[in-house]
Amino acid sequence: MASEEIRTVETRTAMSPTPRGAGAATNTPETTPGAGRTRAWATRLVVVGIMLSALNLRPAITSLGALLEEVRDGLGMSGSVAGLLTSVPPLCFAVFGVMAPRLARRFGPAAVVCAGMAAIAVGLVVRPYVGNTAGFLAASALALMGIAVSNVLMPVIVKRWFPDRVGSMTGLYSMALAAGTSLAAALTVPLTDAMGGNWKSGLVVWATIAAAAVLPWLPLLRDRGPADARPQEPAPETAEAQAPLRITRSRTAWSLAVFFGLQATAAYITMGWMPQIFRDAGVPAGTAGVLLAVIMVMGVPLAFVIPRVATRLSHQGPIVLVLGVCGLAGYAGLYLAPSGGAWAWALLLGVSNCSFPLALTMVGMRARSGPGVAQLSAFAQSTGYLISIPGPLLVGVLYQQSGGWGLPIALMAALMVPQMVVGFIAGRDRTVEDEATN
Repeated sequence: MASEEIRTVETRTAMSPTPRGAGAATNTPETTPGAGRTRAWATRLVVVGIMLSALNLRPAITSLGALLEEVRDGLGMSGSVAGLLTSVPPLCFAVFGVMAPRLARRFGPAAVVCAGMAAIAVGLVVRPYVGNTAGFLAASALALMGIAVSNVLMPVIVKRWFPDRVGSMTGLYSMALAAGTSLAAALTVPLTDAMGGNWKSGLVVWATIAAAAVLPWLPLLRDRGPADARPQEPAPETAEAQAPLRITRSRTAWSLAVFFGLQATAAYITMGWMPQIFRDAGVPAGTAGVLLAVIMVMGVPLAFVIPRVATRLSHQGPIVLVLGVCGLAGYAGLYLAPSGGAWAWALLLGVSNCSFPLALTMVGMRARSGPGVAQLSAFAQSTGYLISIPGPLLVGVLYQQSGGWGLPIALMAALMVPQMVVGFIAGRDRTVEDEATN
């Protein structure tokens, strides 16, 4: 894992000492013009790959949320089974996400993300046409497996290729992620209507973007983090980066994992159930999809701004509190006047959902080294997604048993309080290396 952190050739060249007796004109493998052009070309490919991959990290979920009623009718699902369906994403993210660092060590991060994009494409093509609930769940799990490993490795790739621009690069791919999320929410119903009203066609169309995201990673498949690509770091930091971490000993890691889990709970309840909440309040299906898109599209500008602001603060807790208050206000409005103030509640919940890019930014800030980020990312995301599994399922059960959305909305609001508490703790200026190194 020591090879997970790779700087650009300019950083390495600037930090590399000049050997005694070497002339200024002497070229090394890292300073030759050809090597510089190759590194610049590879860096541009990585940027394109990150952005296209981020676009594909949520459409498999939000496109289903927009057509959940049609899918339920088409496959004969009960409310409880539909709740289980909305719990599949965090389950897959927890189970498969923990495998990502090991796969990255074996095959390289680029190869794993490339395979992840291919899995998303295949899963999205297959799932509408299997004809039964079990097959639909299995094909969804394949797509979600690809999302899971890519979720975990995005912070690792950012830390490795852009170690001095963690905030801005995290903001960029968070923007792309939010854009993909909102586009799938807003366009799935209109696309379905344009293709004859067949929900299967409306779901399968998103496989094309996933297939396109495979392409930029193909030239980088051999990039496995060779030793000669590591930056030269001061000896104490290098030794610390190679020391084993017992991540479960870190209070910061646990706080971040719980924060990640609670914000994921809110996000997957929103993506899975929010259109149905609005539809049951009398909002037309197309408008309900647009409202979900509004919630998600708020992440496009804010996902760029919040990470940049967060990296300039020594404590990210105040941002956590602001986002949490917006969430509480949105849930209160959704409970009292779900259709009358629908647009206002969507805006407030959209701001609250930006806890996700904040959590990703804190993953990059709460560890000093590439290996530390990889361990923390895998732990926080896998543990967090495990925590989030019961939420969407419980919402489905409460909805079916109570016959309305009052209890589910109250549950969502109640979960926001501990999210604010653990997020404030996770925002302290500490690193897991301080707490978890043997």
